[in-house]
Amino acid sequence: MTTAGLADRYGRVATDLRVSLTDRCNLRCNYCMPVEGLPWLPSSVVLTDDEVIRLVRVAVERLGVDEVRFTGGEPLIRPGLVKIVAAAAELSPRPRLSLTTNGIGLDRLARPLREAGLDRVNVSLDTLDGERFERLAHRRRLPDVLAGLSAARAAGLTPVKINSVLMRDINADEAPALLRFALAEGYQLRFIEQMPLDAQHAWDRTRMITAAEILAGLEAEFKLLPDPAERGGAPAETWLVDGFTEPDGSPAKVGVIGSVTRPFCGDCDRTRLTADGQVRNCLFAREESDLRGALRGGATDEEIADRWRAAMWTKRAGHGIDDPKFLQPARPMSAIGG
Repeated sequence: MTTAGLADRYGRVATDLRVSLTDRCNLRCNYCMPVEGLPWLPSSVVLTDDEVIRLVRVAVERLGVDEVRFTGGEPLIRPGLVKIVAAAAELSPRPRLSLTTNGIGLDRLARPLREAGLDRVNVSLDTLDGERFERLAHRRRLPDVLAGLSAARAAGLTPVKINSVLMRDINADEAPALLRFALAEGYQLRFIEQMPLDAQHAWDRTRMITAAEILAGLEAEFKLLPDPAERGGAPAETWLVDGFTEPDGSPAKVGVIGSVTRPFCGDCDRTRLTADGQVRNCLFAREESDLRGALRGGATDEEIADRWRAAMWTKRAGHGIDDPKFLQPARPMSAIGG
């Protein structure tokens, strides 16, 4: 039975759970981690499949979560992914289930994941050029990502969304090409401003491609119209692409997630669980609340739920990136989960 949900002091209620299944990844994207990788979490502290399933159940059945997104690192390299998705799909009330992935291996796993109950996927794709892909990700895997996208669409993991980050001097000119590709293939494109979540702590706001720059690049080739649909807690601002439609006949859209220059903290409805069982009430939080210790110490479901509620109650009003005292989280994005 659902009891009090994940409310904070500012009246926001978290109903969207992001679950990181691993901090490991098979790419080395510039904005995420160094070429040599990172010191990975030891397996002893990473939640087991059954522990992940239990915490997702607590979130859904006791805390009012109605959407669960599995992330990483790269979640497709988690051996128990299909099992975890299947267990989440059996919960009541059944949450909406999605996955954020780099797409490598999705050609093999798309159909098993769909059969397990996954509803849709977000696939990271920053360029359509093989040489640029290698420069960005330090791996020659663009064909694998494209194959994964195609397999996801064929398996019915729709709408298939693409997440793209533009980097100055690498792919900053590629916004129109990425949108043309998405429109032609029936994918939904979302551009994301680069955020201060890189392991190298090299993020520089003056080097970031802003939402305004992204839109200007798109409007040089496309007519964008305001989207009349209510945004709600969605991170992306969306625009209709005049003259184009989705595969279902609805107007085609493109989105921009302006986390830095157009923050949406006031409508945030997310709570995050790291691969080692820590609750983060904000992507940029510097504090975490331990649920793994409670799990392994014999806590009841309601005791775990109470800890989770307490963690969310202390959520700040905003991420504070514009504050001169802002400090980047110690964990990089790959160890937090998107």
